[in-house]
Amino acid sequence: MNYDFSTSAPREDTNAEKYMLREELFGTNDVLPVWVADMDINTPDFVLSAVKKRLEHPIFGYEEVPRSAFEAQMAWMKKEHSVEFALEDMLYSHSVVASMNVAIEAFSSVGDKVIVQTPVYPPFFHSVMEHERILLKNPLKLKDDGTYTFDIEDLKSKIDEKTKLLLLCSPHNPVGRVWRREELEQILELCLEHNIVVFSDEIHSDLVYAPNVHIPFASLSQEARDITVTAIGGAKTFNMAGFAISSVAIPNKTLRERFLKIYKRIHFANGSTLSHVAFETAYREGKIWLEELKVHLLKNYCMLKELSEKFPHLIKLTPIEGTYLAWFDCRGLGLRDKELREFFVHKAGLGLSAGISFGREGSRFMRLNFAVSSAKMLQVIEKLQKALQEHRN
Repeated sequence: MNYDFSTSAPREDTNAEKYMLREELFGTNDVLPVWVADMDINTPDFVLSAVKKRLEHPIFGYEEVPRSAFEAQMAWMKKEHSVEFALEDMLYSHSVVASMNVAIEAFSSVGDKVIVQTPVYPPFFHSVMEHERILLKNPLKLKDDGTYTFDIEDLKSKIDEKTKLLLLCSPHNPVGRVWRREELEQILELCLEHNIVVFSDEIHSDLVYAPNVHIPFASLSQEARDITVTAIGGAKTFNMAGFAISSVAIPNKTLRERFLKIYKRIHFANGSTLSHVAFETAYREGKIWLEELKVHLLKNYCMLKELSEKFPHLIKLTPIEGTYLAWFDCRGLGLRDKELREFFVHKAGLGLSAGISFGREGSRFMRLNFAVSSAKMLQVIEKLQKALQEHRN
């Protein structure tokens, strides 16, 4: 089957966050938004068909997450990522960020330290500070080739008895790394030595480009399983964030009970009927669609790469291994962070995520979401090329 990603449905007249917040974020609606991490690509037709079928039943009361939905995800994780979870390990969550906040409360106390590895998705550090924990920043190391890795020596020097939790982003948003086994094992060794729980955000795990392979943190060893809380879901994979459903896998019973104490207090409940249907259908039927999607996404990325290579002294594109988020090194433009944001908005007519919002290590970088249709990608390229040419001249 050949899926068509050449065009997508317009979203301007929906309540899409990406479009609704343009005036607030960029000061104008006259901007093509490529910031928030959902896709301007139609949600798979087989998901929508299953939802329509469920709508034929006229009652929408309280429902439990069906066992079959978790089983579909568990089968997917085993086949695609070589990690096995049991049904009792699985909990419903409406979002990874919500799960992260529960983990912070469950595995640390006020005044404890929580590790984040910047630049990283902003809720990682915002959530830590909102819970009155101490932010222990372990910045990623930027190498000469433009790629990033963990700074293990820095982490060793900062961990102490107050360090209780590490928030791992795997694959990493925004730098696009798919962590190698040996890199993760270095993190694991330190966490085991210091009795640190790992919250592993693996929401981008299906969006990995060959020859790279996603290694779930919990799959490293039995010891890793016993200290890991894994957040997973199909929101990014199948462009269904609007269904507000993900899951948390916690194999260790003691950790699960600690997590559940906070989880039940907040009352997460079981989500919506239509979310259950969408979730299960995506995992049962989505393999071919995903493989074709990744081919399309990689084409979009290559277009950005070709463009950046025309202006090597102005911008550099970080090599990508996973996610659909391009991380641009814009230091060559000679602009400060505020000026850089203005350049993309007013010169290119594009709404990107400012790198500084991912931590000070993201200063003078920008993140561009390239999960768009072919037609929209051409617009992005044209706008960006024109702005760069004018800046160079």
